[in-house]
Amino acid sequence: EQPLPKDHLLAHADLQQRIETPICLDETLTSPHVTDEAIRLEACRVVNLKVGRVGGIEASRRIHDLVVERRVPMWCGGMLETGIGRAVNLALAAMPGFTLPGDTSSSNRYFHQDVTEPFILGRDGTMAVPDGPGIGVTPHGDLLDEIAVDRHFVRS
Repeated sequence: EQPLPKDHLLAHADLQQRIETPICLDETLTSPHVTDEAIRLEACRVVNLKVGRVGGIEASRRIHDLVVERRVPMWCGGMLETGIGRAVNLALAAMPGFTLPGDTSSSNRYFHQDVTEPFILGRDGTMAVPDGPGIGVTPHGDLLDEIAVDRHFVRS
């Protein structure tokens, strides 16, 4: 995974042509556009999609569709998300096209108390995909009130 510096897309393509081992790009893939270029240049044969790195849910969905269309193996990587981000990662990783195991771990690995009910890794190495409304989880309002540094309200 990511054998060269993130901004060396052409060097990854050159390396991928010289080795049989599939290169998985991670830090390089910052948007749907960059992911498209990486695949077209054959700079990788595996994609690690991280929601926080590519710009959110909509960009992730666009990358997912692109990668599925090109039949490139893909997995969903984590970036130390709270339960809110973990819920999104799990929903994404459960979509068709994510053919490799992701790396979403239990909440207690990083947080004494998460902002949602904790995510727990099962004995079989799997984690349940939340099935509630929206992203599937409800944040603990009292905890958010306690830890909030600033607030911004959007009026519709």
